[in-house]
Amino acid sequence: MDVAKPESKRLYQIWRGNNKFLFGGRLVFGPDVASLFLSSFLIVGPAVAFCVKILSIIRHQLSENKNAVPWYPIIIVAIVLTMLDVFFLFITSSRDPGIIPRNKKPPECDETIEIDTPSVEWVNGRPPHLKLPRTKDVIVNGHTIKVKFCDTCLLYRPPRVSHCSICNNCVQRFDHHCPWLGQCIGIRNYKFFYMFITTSTILCIYVFAFSWYNIFHRQGSVWKAISRDYLSDILIVYCFIAFWFVGGLTFFHFYLICTNQTTYENFRYRYSKKENPYNKGMIKNLKEVFLSEIPPSRNNFRAIVEEDEVTVRESTSSKEKMDIEMGNNFGEDSSHTLPDILRNLEYDDIEENIKDREASDRSYSDQFVVPLGPDLKETVSSLKVEVDANTVEKCDGMIRTN
Repeated sequence: MDVAKPESKRLYQIWRGNNKFLFGGRLVFGPDVASLFLSSFLIVGPAVAFCVKILSIIRHQLSENKNAVPWYPIIIVAIVLTMLDVFFLFITSSRDPGIIPRNKKPPECDETIEIDTPSVEWVNGRPPHLKLPRTKDVIVNGHTIKVKFCDTCLLYRPPRVSHCSICNNCVQRFDHHCPWLGQCIGIRNYKFFYMFITTSTILCIYVFAFSWYNIFHRQGSVWKAISRDYLSDILIVYCFIAFWFVGGLTFFHFYLICTNQTTYENFRYRYSKKENPYNKGMIKNLKEVFLSEIPPSRNNFRAIVEEDEVTVRESTSSKEKMDIEMGNNFGEDSSHTLPDILRNLEYDDIEENIKDREASDRSYSDQFVVPLGPDLKETVSSLKVEVDANTVEKCDGMIRTN
């Protein structure tokens, strides 16, 4: 059985979350980062179509020797809004949202619960018969808040921290996991997320308004212009539908910011029915989001670390995955490791030696087999028990020798 030696790797290479990294761990994405391309297309596509429409109007104005100067600011503003929207989209989805580092082992706790389980301290490195409490009480602004223990990250989640099941990380001030960005929204990217949806709303209103202006600007009746200007018609319908989505998100998150809530807290705790311990007043809440400094990342994904867990490579014998004491099978991805004294045993050789010894004992005993009468049954039974006991004793001696 081969034992892999610890190798020096960067943290992002052995990260246990579901994140995806680019440029050597400098960019941190969620597992569903592919949705970022769809979101980019939904923003850039209509914006490019609008700019093409404005350029066609400018060319038409110049061809008829008319003043086209008023149309230049329109296309410049559209390009700037689009670039800002894509920038906020990218910076929101590519940065650490506030991931809490995982613990290598459970925290020490004075309050432990005794449970009746077999001793497994050599398997998981923890004392037997002890279990950490599932919740703890902490005081936040004079209010008692219950924090839960995270079995995945092996820590008690600080207040406003929640575990994202998609990214498989605990995130500070967890708001939600955005499927359009493929990233969690937390304390370190919430400001950029709000700027993204706000810019998207402004861009929708801008394209919607000037698409109508293009129709009214055409000569003839409005209905005739609508029937001919198909591109403006499509942009109007598209922006009208998109506005209800991004505009609704913008107003909803503005309400959350003013009341110092997260989306997770709003849907889970319903602070409207009880006092919000984090609410500092509208002005202070706005300052906390937009004017406060973004905390640094608690993870240096480019840091060089050593794998502290020994990886046992799978061999042909299935007994290497057997917990000798408890009789449970370890899965391939199990974090439990066998002790060195058991890891070095050659189970295949022991098994072969036992079979060879049993075969030789049977052949040796067969030489003395003769037909027996009814009177000798009792004597044969006692002899058979004695032979079996000797065989077991010899096999046990072989195991101790190995």
